[in-house]
Amino acid sequence: MLPRLLDLEAPSGFPLRQAVFTHVEDRIESPPFDRQKILVSIHPQHSDVWFWSIPFSEGRCSVGVVASAERFKDKPADLDACLRAFIDETPQLANVLKNAVWDTPARTIGGYSANVKTLHGNGFALLGNAAEFLDPVFSSGVTIAMRSASMAAGVLNRQLQGESVDWETEFAIPLKRGVDTFRAYVEGWYNGTFQSVIFYPESTPDIRRMISAILAGYAWDERNPFVSEPKRRLRMLSEICADGGS
Repeated sequence: MLPRLLDLEAPSGFPLRQAVFTHVEDRIESPPFDRQKILVSIHPQHSDVWFWSIPFSEGRCSVGVVASAERFKDKPADLDACLRAFIDETPQLANVLKNAVWDTPARTIGGYSANVKTLHGNGFALLGNAAEFLDPVFSSGVTIAMRSASMAAGVLNRQLQGESVDWETEFAIPLKRGVDTFRAYVEGWYNGTFQSVIFYPESTPDIRRMISAILAGYAWDERNPFVSEPKRRLRMLSEICADGGS
């Protein structure tokens, strides 16, 4: 709300994407499905289309699809039919949900990525999703919210004690450094470079550990080479995977 009131909103730089989602009584019987984990599925023909399946208690599940606006052009206008059409095109997920009871009307949200012109100003600092929302694929919102709050609290505490502080160099720039790391992996997810790394069958434990650390929230740890140079390192790694590891 504050970015809108102060005219701080800016284009995100991401293509317009839309999510369609619902809750179902899942009745999942598939043995590989782990109810303690979130299942992320990818459309077999369109790698930029992905699904989430988040299991709840009592046999219910949140199910949704995320895709660019153009992917919806040949889908039904009815949201329930639209979501099920996407799922039917993805056999593995369709099999997991084959017994589901679709008892809740689907909803949609679009154009959710957001950016701002500045992260701070006279009497305010923007935290979490108010500062910038990238994409739901890696659930980075909570990490960015906690990190931005921690950083802002430290700077504000020193300011209230009478110290001279620089919100740009002590808050905005370092915060953006981690956000830009997440951005590199979100972009890589949709353009395929990161997916080629994830699904490479002969990845080394050290590489997986460093990348997993970023997705777990350590996007500001510049001892990790995939944090210090995220775009370049990810591109290089993707090229190696595409060449079969040579």
